[in-house]
Amino acid sequence: MAKTTTRYVCSNCGRSFASYLGRCPNCGAWNTIEEEVVAAPAAAKQAAPRHTSDGHQIRPQRLDQVEIQKETRIGSGLGELNRVLGGGIVPGSLILIGGDPGIGKSTLLLQVSGTLAHEGSKVLYVSGEESASQIKMRAGRLGVGKSGMYLYPETDMPSITQAIDDMHPDYVVIDSVQTMNVPEMSSAVGSVAQIREVTAELMRIAKSNTITIFIVGHVTKEGAIAGPKILEHMVDTVLYFEGDMHHTYRMLRSVKNRFGSTNEIGIFEMHESGLKEVANPSELFLDERLAGATGSAVVVSMEGTRPILVEIQALMTPTQYGNAKRTSSGIDHNKVSLIIAVLEKRANLMLQNQDAYLKATGGVRLDEPAIDLAVAMALASSYRDKEISPTDCFVGEIGLTGEVRRVNHIEDRIKEAAKLGFKRIFVPKNNLQGWTSRDKIEVIGVTSIAEALQRVFA
Repeated sequence: MAKTTTRYVCSNCGRSFASYLGRCPNCGAWNTIEEEVVAAPAAAKQAAPRHTSDGHQIRPQRLDQVEIQKETRIGSGLGELNRVLGGGIVPGSLILIGGDPGIGKSTLLLQVSGTLAHEGSKVLYVSGEESASQIKMRAGRLGVGKSGMYLYPETDMPSITQAIDDMHPDYVVIDSVQTMNVPEMSSAVGSVAQIREVTAELMRIAKSNTITIFIVGHVTKEGAIAGPKILEHMVDTVLYFEGDMHHTYRMLRSVKNRFGSTNEIGIFEMHESGLKEVANPSELFLDERLAGATGSAVVVSMEGTRPILVEIQALMTPTQYGNAKRTSSGIDHNKVSLIIAVLEKRANLMLQNQDAYLKATGGVRLDEPAIDLAVAMALASSYRDKEISPTDCFVGEIGLTGEVRRVNHIEDRIKEAAKLGFKRIFVPKNNLQGWTSRDKIEVIGVTSIAEALQRVFA
């Protein structure tokens, strides 16, 4: 009988230690060290040669002799998902989708599986959380009950591997990776070792058989995918399904993609019959703007390669206590404090005795520097109690000296604003070098925050 040993593994980063520690020295996380029983390694066996999907043995070869094959992509049936994936599904890829409980991960993959199966592909849906009858009921509600996909409620990885070898499917869905179990390992289901071993086996299946595999991953209370970070490093694509449980809108965000751009987003609306694509999210975010309201400014933000117009709202009120309060939703708190300090120093606005509340409407989170100018305009509008023209929008990064710095993708931003009927767009003046706009929109270049305030509130 093989001897067993005990080691302690960090559930956050996967680093192992000989003894228990309260804080992981590698990633700095507290209370993430878990005890794990490891069997002694068996005698080493001669490694079997690996082969490509067409049966040829893999051997070392020179770089200049490598033949490049054209990358093929297959449509998923959802245009928003195709956008996030970089144009479609790449055969043989391993795709991880994470999100809060009940956000719609299983619904999304069940819709995609039904669409692919309806188009003639062989799809195997493996569920470790629901029975076949439960999945059938949900598939009927989503309109894919007669699609012809295969259901397999199982958590045992050897059984799943055998089913894949027998069926030779084109697509496999694993819902979820935290429920899968490798019996040879003594650690508990969902532990670091189990997740790592299951993912490695799925990666082997995907690459050796050119099978596209979708993996559902649970998330922690901090919003990160549960399990070691090595899980995200092993897969080809990591998608986060985000949204507010109190609203119907959902955002699918790409944070890692070996076959496309990152930070791409797709927007869906949750209905009783499933997820519906939102073709024009800019109209969605601006649909409920209140006419004549102060403290409102529109920014043209880039999410991946897509320009989106979002309303930024600000509310300035006199503080009732000694220290002014700064609260933001969807915008980084430090960015808000920085812009307020610049407005005080460079635009002579007395904001130190004002509480500031900011929000990016629609539940979207804005991270890029190009939103600075719109944030400043919204703050100034609320402070001065003066309305910004509803046909104005803003793009620009603000420096500490009050200058408005250039941003990227300015042409795409201007075209999107013109398409939605905006009459003026304020941009950094340095972005206008050599620019000849043919759109029906006035492009105004500004060099400083003081100049922008003067031209907007003149």
